[in-house]
Amino acid sequence: MQTIFSGIQPSGTITLGNYIGALTQFIELQNEYNCYFCIVDQHAITVPQDRLVLRQNIRSLAALYLAVGIDPDKVTLFIQSEVPAHAQAGWMLQCVAYIGELERMTQFKDKSAGKEAVVAGLLTYPPLMAADILLYNTNLVPVGEDQKQHLELTRDIAERFNKKYNDIFTIPEVRIPTVGARIMSLQEPTKKMSKSDPNQKAFISLLDEPKQIDKKIKSAVTDSEGLVKYDKENKPGISNLISIYSILSKKSIADIEALYEGKGYGEFKADLAQVVINEFEPIQKRYHELMKSTYLDEVLDQGAAKANLVANKMIKKMENAMGLGRKK
Repeated sequence: MQTIFSGIQPSGTITLGNYIGALTQFIELQNEYNCYFCIVDQHAITVPQDRLVLRQNIRSLAALYLAVGIDPDKVTLFIQSEVPAHAQAGWMLQCVAYIGELERMTQFKDKSAGKEAVVAGLLTYPPLMAADILLYNTNLVPVGEDQKQHLELTRDIAERFNKKYNDIFTIPEVRIPTVGARIMSLQEPTKKMSKSDPNQKAFISLLDEPKQIDKKIKSAVTDSEGLVKYDKENKPGISNLISIYSILSKKSIADIEALYEGKGYGEFKADLAQVVINEFEPIQKRYHELMKSTYLDEVLDQGAAKANLVANKMIKKMENAMGLGRKK
């Protein structure tokens, strides 16, 4: 069975875009692959964090994984910082990566632009991400288009390590979802929906209340034409909303266009809001149950133990390959 690794940062509640582009895919993948799903809290501290909020977000994200249907009997769900091998391997891979290739990373350029002081972790983020993936002999990494560059660097680092030291790493392949991989902002439909967007109307959180969801969808940017028609180039706003409707309702885009022929955006948006609310209702109910239970901690303890077992074996291989420590 092939292995899949995926990590999500605990920096705020995940969005509708994350849900469609990642979590719904994970539910299917857990039945076909050996899955490691990691809450990458060490990546989160490359930007300033409030420690109490971060701890809450870590626990909240773990609960959401389970609430959407991730089965801990089928996957390994764990917190990155609870597996020290990630930081150890990250340092070793920093010593294989080149500064030039790290500085060329688009996300580093974007996040460091205009700042007087930039933390070193923002630059060395990709080797830690490479460590996350390579520790588990990962075959496939499901990511959005925005992470493809980092995956290409992970492959380069792994191949360089294998060639220079010892052939121990599996070279991972990128797996980009064919449907729903890129849900766009509700306010700027040419930009990806992001939980870090300062405009709260731009994204729908998985924990938004029904009134919030209804308000955000009704205020979503469309166009003046008033036709519920999919045209990504000329009508990005309404096309994004149609995509969301199609994925959540399991209706085809053609069926949705036919359903709202002669009707305006108002009726369409009201119906879409209800589709989203209905999708989120059971997830939110299960989430609140998990946040109050000891079961969540039991799952995370179990996940950390399983991940440590596998990751520590790879660390030993890496140390032996590089000549670190004593050979016993």
